[in-house]
Amino acid sequence: MDVQPGSQSYTADCATTKQKRDPCENTARMLQRRELIVFRKNLLGWFRQYQRDLLWRRTKDPYRVWLSEIMLQQTRVATVIPYYERFLERFPDVHALAAAPPEEVLRLWSGLGYYSRARNLQRAAQEIVAKHGGVFPRDEKDALALPGIGSYTAAAILSIAYGAKHAVLDGNVARVLARIFAVQGDLRDAKRWHSLQQSADALLESKWPSDWNQAMMELGATLCTPQSPQCLLCPVTQFCQARKLGIADSLPARRKKRATEVITLAAAVLLDSRGRTLLLSPPKLSQHGATQRRPRPSKSASSAIPVPEQVSVLVSKLWHFPTIAVSTDPIAELKEHLSELFPAITAKQSLQLEALPTARHAVTYRAITLRPFRVSVAQLPRIPNAKTISLAEIIAPSSLAISNLTRKAARAALTSPAALSARA
Repeated sequence: MDVQPGSQSYTADCATTKQKRDPCENTARMLQRRELIVFRKNLLGWFRQYQRDLLWRRTKDPYRVWLSEIMLQQTRVATVIPYYERFLERFPDVHALAAAPPEEVLRLWSGLGYYSRARNLQRAAQEIVAKHGGVFPRDEKDALALPGIGSYTAAAILSIAYGAKHAVLDGNVARVLARIFAVQGDLRDAKRWHSLQQSADALLESKWPSDWNQAMMELGATLCTPQSPQCLLCPVTQFCQARKLGIADSLPARRKKRATEVITLAAAVLLDSRGRTLLLSPPKLSQHGATQRRPRPSKSASSAIPVPEQVSVLVSKLWHFPTIAVSTDPIAELKEHLSELFPAITAKQSLQLEALPTARHAVTYRAITLRPFRVSVAQLPRIPNAKTISLAEIIAPSSLAISNLTRKAARAALTSPAALSARA
C-alpha cells in the first residue's frame, strides 16, 4: 500500500520495517513547507540564544575554523580549547604552520591524540600556500583535495567561513536526523548515510548556512546526546518522530564495534643518578610505509634493530621510551630487547628491572596494558638521535612531541621513591 510521506503510517514503517525500497529515503520530505519554516525558525532561535561561547565561533577566519574542525574530530571541546589557544599562539596563520618544523607541530599537538591529524594539517597548509596563495580554497573540489579534508570537514569549513550552502553531516547531526525521522539501522551504512545527507541538504537554511550547520551540531552535542536525550528542552521536539514513537532512547542503533585487541607493552625507563632518562627518536617510515630499522649503537655500522610497526603506531610515531610488545614474561623479553638496543651497556652491567605501577591506555580498538620498568644505570647509553631528558620535563606540557602513553610511563617512574631520591 502506498503511503504519503507526511503520514503517521509512513513514519512507523520507517522505524520498524525493512522493504526492498528503503522507506526512509528522502526523509526530509516528511516536513511540509510550513513545518520546515517553523523547524528552521525554532532551531536557529534556540541556537542564537543558547549557543556555547566557543573561541572558534568568534571568527570567520577560514584558518581558525579549519584548525578547530580538525582538533574537534573525536575530541571533546573542553580538551581542545587549551590546545587551540597554544597552537594559534605559535602558528597564527597558515604561512607560519606551513613553514614550521614538523617536530614543532607535533610538539604543540602532543597529548591531543590522533597525530595523523597534525601531520595532515601541516601538509594541507603547505599545499594551500603553494597552490592557493595562502588562502583556504572556496571551491569544494579544491578543499576535498587537501590532506585530511573529507566531506564533513569541507562542508563545515566552507559554510562557516564563507557562507557556502553545504549541509554538514557528522555523528551529532546524523543522530539528530535519525531521531527526527525515526531512522533505524546502522547509520554508517552507505545507502543510509547517503539518505541522511539528502535529509540534511533538504533541511539546510540556505540564508544562514553557517548558523544552521552549527545549530544542528550544537543540538546533537548538548541536548540530543547519545544517552538520555533532553527532549523536553529540545527546540524541535514537536517534529521528532522517534519521541512520538517512544524510541528516542534507542536511536540511533548501536554500531557493531570492532573486536577489542588486547596488547601488553613493556617500557624501560632508564634513570641515571641525576634523574635523567633516555627517549628514542620518532620511528621513521620508509617510502612503502614500513618502519625503518633504527641504527644499532655499536661498532658495526651495518647492523640495525627493527622497530615493530605495531609499537611505532602505539607510541604515535613520537619520542618514546624503549618499548616492546610482550606476551608471557615482560622482564625477560624487555631485557632481551635492551641487550639488542644497548649492547655496550648490557655488556658492562647486569640490568635490574624494577616494576613500576601498571597503567592502562587505549588507542582506537586496542586496549593496552602498560608495564613500565625503571632501569637504574650509572651512565645513560649514547645512541644516535636519542635524547637525554629529565623525567620532569617529559611530564611538562608541550616539552616534546610525546604521546600520552609515554607520559604515563614517565609519571609512574616520577612518583616512585627511587626516582624522587634521584631528583633530590
